[in-house]
Amino acid sequence: MSEFDAATAAVQAALDAGARYADARVMHRRYESMSARNGAIEELTQHESIGLGVRALVGSSWGFHAVPELSDAAARAAGRQAAAIATASARVPGPPIDLVPSPAVTASWASECAVDPLGVPLSDKGDLLVRATATMREHGADLAEGLYQIWDTAKWFVSSEGHRIDQRIRECGGGISATSIGERETQRRSYPSYRGQYGTTGWELVDSLDLTAHAARIAEESRALLTAPECPAGETDLILGGEQLALQIHESVGHAIELDRILGWEAAFAGTSWLDLAQLGSLRYGSELMNVTIDPTIPGALGSFGFDDEGSPAVARDAVREGRWVGVLAGRDSAAVAGLDHGGSVRADGWARLPMVRMTNVGLEPGPHTLDEIVAATDDGVLMDLNRSWSIDDKRLNFQFGCEIGWEVKNGRRGRMLRNPTYTGIGPHFWRSMDMLSSEIVPWGTPNCGKGQPGQIGHTGHPAAPARFRNVRVGVRA
Repeated sequence: MSEFDAATAAVQAALDAGARYADARVMHRRYESMSARNGAIEELTQHESIGLGVRALVGSSWGFHAVPELSDAAARAAGRQAAAIATASARVPGPPIDLVPSPAVTASWASECAVDPLGVPLSDKGDLLVRATATMREHGADLAEGLYQIWDTAKWFVSSEGHRIDQRIRECGGGISATSIGERETQRRSYPSYRGQYGTTGWELVDSLDLTAHAARIAEESRALLTAPECPAGETDLILGGEQLALQIHESVGHAIELDRILGWEAAFAGTSWLDLAQLGSLRYGSELMNVTIDPTIPGALGSFGFDDEGSPAVARDAVREGRWVGVLAGRDSAAVAGLDHGGSVRADGWARLPMVRMTNVGLEPGPHTLDEIVAATDDGVLMDLNRSWSIDDKRLNFQFGCEIGWEVKNGRRGRMLRNPTYTGIGPHFWRSMDMLSSEIVPWGTPNCGKGQPGQIGHTGHPAAPARFRNVRVGVRA
């Protein structure tokens, strides 16, 4: 039977078994990755899976069941089982749950893709990684690594309210890193990010990164870091590169504005949130330069889609406007509980996982400056870039980050390289200290966001650009 037929059968079976609402997703995902080390291919992974997951709502309780086949019998059995689980859960009822409206649509959506990444010959992709890692070795790296990853996902969604949506989402990306080993420590430099750059697009993204052209530079920088002076400790002006600011957004904004954390429904992996819904619309989250959007419509960004996994259409919304907290990441049920009128941020990382609130593209709007202007306006500070380590408490409030590389900034000029740069702060205090922001926005992709139990891996995007923060504590030692 077709994917839509299987999903429809599952939904109908859940309704027949007593559910007041049900939806079903069929997902077919193909995945490929390749890694190279020191000029040789190390690993190739290729796999695919297809299956169906059903949600059923009975009273105020959800039930979920998934099966790895699409026969009529299996689909109907999955629907009945999802309703049975919800019925059992409803014996201990929670607060009443409704769903904010999501207009029923019949629609198709596909991400932009100029070059099918799975269609590029393996030999070409392997040659790229071999050349880049060999070049890093030639320029002094003790360990040279390269990686790409590709996801090709087809989805079919049906709900008891009349949704009938299919989507094709292709994602890919990659990166390289060079590690140099000294007598007492190791130093690593990465390009273009510590985990690579990823997007909802085709192989043209990887081509645009031009990995080989940057291989020599990052190898030489990793070796130079071994003898660079240590980042000094103290309070100073901090300039963050866009890649590092993307992770700062992810950890201290993105997770904090997930409504299931705010409501206390979710505490796994990253804890709950320091935010209080009573302050939505009034809380001063950051400076007036801080404008953060939730926008799954950005072409090519890793958190983009046409419809989320509840059938809600992708729509751009404000999370922070001129420093004020005004929006959250929500699902249809959590939004209804909170008295909000929109969801649109629910996804699952596969057919066998329950959809949950996830970040889409959560990032900054452009500022009025350039990185050169920010450096020129800084008399005494440190410029840091590319994440090396991160730690944040279970309220998404107190944090400490380490970066791969830093530079001293004196009298408006970038000076000597600094090793082991770190900084620490408290979320709202930190964001309120932002006084300069570049217009050079890049939608950085995060392909490894963990959440939930059983664990799920989410793909998120974070538009970010270099920015300056005043009087930040740097050079913190563990």
